[in-house]
Amino acid sequence: MAEGLMKRLYGQRAYVQSAGVKNDMEVDGFSIAVCQELGIELSRHRSRSFEEMKEWGDDLSQFDLIVALSPASQRMALELTRFYHLEVEYWPILDPTGLGEGREAKLSAYRQARDQIRDRMLQRFGPPTEPEGDKP
Repeated sequence: MAEGLMKRLYGQRAYVQSAGVKNDMEVDGFSIAVCQELGIELSRHRSRSFEEMKEWGDDLSQFDLIVALSPASQRMALELTRFYHLEVEYWPILDPTGLGEGREAKLSAYRQARDQIRDRMLQRFGPPTEPEGDKP
């Protein structure tokens, strides 16, 4: 969700790559659904790990900032970048994956996480470059 939101809000203003501690699944269907509500297409996105980023040629030393959305990703980012001069920020975002009983409750949890990410981006990076789309 974070990569899609960043690209939607700020377009080409920054190079963005999303990565996690591990890659063990496709992009979650609830993430796809709540981002689609804002006109953000995630169905073709693929989740990737930090290791895959390195294998595919993304040199972490070329980034200015890593935003970690979980304690595990923060630890991994700090470990992988300990010899580089770049910022690692931790944004404590709700993990919606195990929340809610039933489709509507799950969608509500995912919307909450999506909106937390969007609000943190706006706080950190300022007004969007691209139109944000309809807010839920």
